[in-house]
Order: sequence, then structure tokens, then C-alpha cells
Amino acid sequence: MLKKIWKQWKWIVSICLIISVSTVGYYTYSIYQFAHTISIADDTYRSPSMDQDQAAPVSIPKWDGKEPVHILLMGTDTRDADSNGRSDSMMVATIDPITKKAYLMSILRDTYVDIPGHGSSRLNAAYSYGGVELAKETVSGLLGIPIDYYVTIDFEGFKTLVDTIGGVEIDVEKDMDYTDGGDQHRYDIHLTKGLQHLDGTHALQYVRFRHDATSDFTRTERQRKFLTALAAELQSSTSIVKLPSILSSIAPYLHTNLSLNDMIKLSSLGLDINLDKTEKLQIPPNHLLQEIKVKGASVIGVDPQKLHEYVQKQLSSSNDDSSSDTTDNK
Repeated sequence: MLKKIWKQWKWIVSICLIISVSTVGYYTYSIYQFAHTISIADDTYRSPSMDQDQAAPVSIPKWDGKEPVHILLMGTDTRDADSNGRSDSMMVATIDPITKKAYLMSILRDTYVDIPGHGSSRLNAAYSYGGVELAKETVSGLLGIPIDYYVTIDFEGFKTLVDTIGGVEIDVEKDMDYTDGGDQHRYDIHLTKGLQHLDGTHALQYVRFRHDATSDFTRTERQRKFLTALAAELQSSTSIVKLPSILSSIAPYLHTNLSLNDMIKLSSLGLDINLDKTEKLQIPPNHLLQEIKVKGASVIGVDPQKLHEYVQKQLSSSNDDSSSDTTDNK
């Protein structure tokens, strides 16, 4: 009798092991396929902070760099196929591999900056002038930190990502209404105040709305709020189960210079980050920005040296209680 029961259990255990191995293989294949699709980097690329002599890992590789990793995140409006399109939003995500802290800096797109080779203009013009590489160089000069990596996603990709994970719960602060016939009202905004589960279309409306009294200031605050909620949703066990479908759905809309190796390592590092303690910053912070006029147009000025010092101070801070947006108004 015991032998019969053991045989039955052996079959059950064997089937479970086969399913487990198959599932791991499927997830690994999905990640590698996704990384190959979105990355422009060579597969052999290694971050300068990586040990060049490190043998190929047999398990999920870990990020072993010691310096903070700075990644430019850009939401792009690519409705015009004959140009680079417009940079609708720019953020820099910083991950400190030592402290396991994350920082999210959203940059006001009307910030008046030096764009290498093009003089001075609004920040969002950099992407139009020279694509992502010029935008990366410009943001690096503005913040005074090296930015080696970027990730871009366009409107449709953003909507697809939110829909694939099943939406994101957000407390919408106010009624939001805006219409624009330029795209046959495709990107009109109609949201009502209150806690609600936003699908991709309404999530895009939420992060793009800028018709407040404080315009882009409030919009970037909403973007930081939404991305934090989105990242938490992506960390959830439900989204991890959906990982293969999430990756395949957004791959056509996402582009990066991260190599496959580094993507996997950063993903592993990201799972160790406490998102509740993410430092969320507005750049320039209110106490450093200057509202100025250039050729009759209103733009945002800032002293580059003072901004560099501010950014370095924030990134070196170990105060865990400073994870709210209150730092914006220092």
C-alpha cells in the first residue's frame, strides 16, 4: 500500500518539477526575446562598472557595480513619422546599488538649457534636434551626473503597458477636461475626481494633463505619483505571473541602449528596491528656478552650478524620511 502511494506521489512530484522547469524556461525565453527586441546594444556589451573578467553566470546575474545607475526615461510623442517627434516628458531614474534606494527626478520641459551644438533652448527641443543621444547629453549637462542609459516609450506603448497589467489605481485629484481636434480628438482628456482604476487610455490622460494653474509643475508631480504606483504594480506577484505577456505587448513601443545582460541585472536589482521610500524630485526645485522671458516667451531658468550641487546633495542623502515630494520646495 505504501509503495503504491509513493509511486503516485513520485508521479505528482515529477509532473510538478517538469511544469516548474518549463515555466522557468518560458520566462527566461520571454525575457531574452524582449531584451533582444528593444535593445540597440550589442549582446556582448558590459557596463564599465562591471567586472570584465566575470564568468558567464549560470543563475540570474546580479548587478555588481557600486556607483549609482542613472537612466533617462522619456515619454515620446511620435505622431509625426518624418521627425524624431517630441519629448512629452523627461525623467531620470537613479538606483543606488549600495543603499538600495531609488530616486525619480522629473524635469520641467520648459527649462531653458544649453543644448550642445544648438545653443540654448527649452529642454524638450533637444530630442527634436538630435534624438535620444542629444537629449541624454543635454540632461547629463543640466544635472551634472553621467547618464549612460535611456529608455523611451511612446503614447501607444504606455497605454498598452497599463492595459496589460490590468490598470493602475490612482486617486485623481480633480476633474480634468481638455479637447484637441488636431488628432481627431484621439488624445482628448476627460477624467473625474476620485479614487479609480485607470486603464491605459485614462492613465495617459492623467499623466499628460497640464491645464492647471501651475501647468507643468503639477503635471510632473502627477507623473511621479503615477510611475511610483505603476512600478509597485509591476513588482506585484500578479504582474510577475503576467511577465511574458507584458514584455511581448510593449516591446514594439520601447527602445533602450541597455544590453540584454544589464537589463536582467537591473531588473534583479529593482526587485530589492523599497518603492515606498523612493525619493521623488522636481527639477529644477522651486527654490532654484527662475521664471524668465526669452524673446517674449516664458521659460524656466536655473543656475547650473547650484543645480548640480542640489542634485548631488539629494543623491548622497541617506535620510529615509525624505522620500516625499517635500524636497521639491526646499
